[in-house]
Amino acid sequence: MAVDLLLGLQWGDEGKGKIVDVLTQKYDIIARFQGGPNAGHTLEFNGIKHVLHTIPSGIFHESAINIVGNGVVIDPVIFKKEIDALEKFNIDLKNKLLISRKAHLILPTHRLLDAASEASKGKAKIGSTLKGIGPTYMDKTGRNGLRVGDIELDDFETRYKSLRDKHEEMISHYNIEIQYNLSELEAEFFEAIRTLKSLQFIDSEEYIHQAIKNGKKILAEGAQGSLLDIDFGTYPFVTSSNTTAAGACTGLGVAPTKIGEVLGIFKAYTTRVGSGPFPTELFDEDGETMGRVGREFGATTGRKRRCGWLDLVALKYAVQINGVTQLMMMKADVLSGFETLKVCTAYNYKGKEISHLPYNIEEQNVTPIYTELKGWAQDLTSIKDDSQLPQELLDYITFLEKELETPITLVSVGPDRTQTIMR
Repeated sequence: MAVDLLLGLQWGDEGKGKIVDVLTQKYDIIARFQGGPNAGHTLEFNGIKHVLHTIPSGIFHESAINIVGNGVVIDPVIFKKEIDALEKFNIDLKNKLLISRKAHLILPTHRLLDAASEASKGKAKIGSTLKGIGPTYMDKTGRNGLRVGDIELDDFETRYKSLRDKHEEMISHYNIEIQYNLSELEAEFFEAIRTLKSLQFIDSEEYIHQAIKNGKKILAEGAQGSLLDIDFGTYPFVTSSNTTAAGACTGLGVAPTKIGEVLGIFKAYTTRVGSGPFPTELFDEDGETMGRVGREFGATTGRKRRCGWLDLVALKYAVQINGVTQLMMMKADVLSGFETLKVCTAYNYKGKEISHLPYNIEEQNVTPIYTELKGWAQDLTSIKDDSQLPQELLDYITFLEKELETPITLVSVGPDRTQTIMR
């Protein structure tokens, strides 16, 4: 049995949480493989909106096992808040939520380092979520980090204090004054560590290996989006992990030969939170309408998302580097009412027309070249079947499938899990 992957193909916020929730009934195990509480996966059903940051999006389904993989970084404080929020739903977290011993821990001082680093950059800041993600991954690659398995060791507090002291020294080197009460932060941290210890820790790579061997159906859930990948994203305005398909192998201990379907999620238009280049960004009424109708505010930061037309150059690139086998288009309903839709099909790059994503897509180098398609006026939110979709939307889908050379097998027409059309 192979492991299927579900990935975001843009700059995050594509709607992965909803789709994992929709698809969970087909899988025995849902596993997060990278990122941390900088992710915000939103699920909506029965009139209730849920936002998960670290816990996999299959947690609301009775039969699914949810794994936080070794590639994830965990903030125990935020994790505890997620667990507390789930209490009223009577979920058997002890047996349904498993945590890799090899997942790294975010310390309070990681968050302080993140804030100091970002503040020191001034206008050159990268738009960090300030969750301590970057400093935690730096400690991981620098071989200084603390992992979930360390909590079980007798000298955990000694290890913690050693790393904390190192961080405080680093913070002092920034010419930035940060107000904080470390005693309060540590009290909250160690209370959350106690909650974490009440859950089940596993050697996740062995667990997943045995699950594959026993024919279990596994879905690996990505966080952020492909254009935020540390290697292949719009560097340096990226996250600190591999958000692409390759990250699932290292973030779960799954061999490349064990990857099955690669499900790529994208919005019918494009959004981005924070700093960084965005060739198709709109600053007019169309962009304002997308943001307002699409309720484009970050699930983690609350920041307003930048909006623009669909960028097929970037989307083709993401399909290619991930080996996407099926596409899933989100928020088609947001485009209802636009007379004309624009799709970026090429760039004017330094005076030359190109159709691939170049090394640098800053606005001084890149101008989008658009193809126009006819829009639709019909409200899509109550549509239940592919045959009821307006012809203009079907034409839009057909155009995208031809350009991307990949089938669009799902169209979302609203935030609720029931507003999902399988094709």
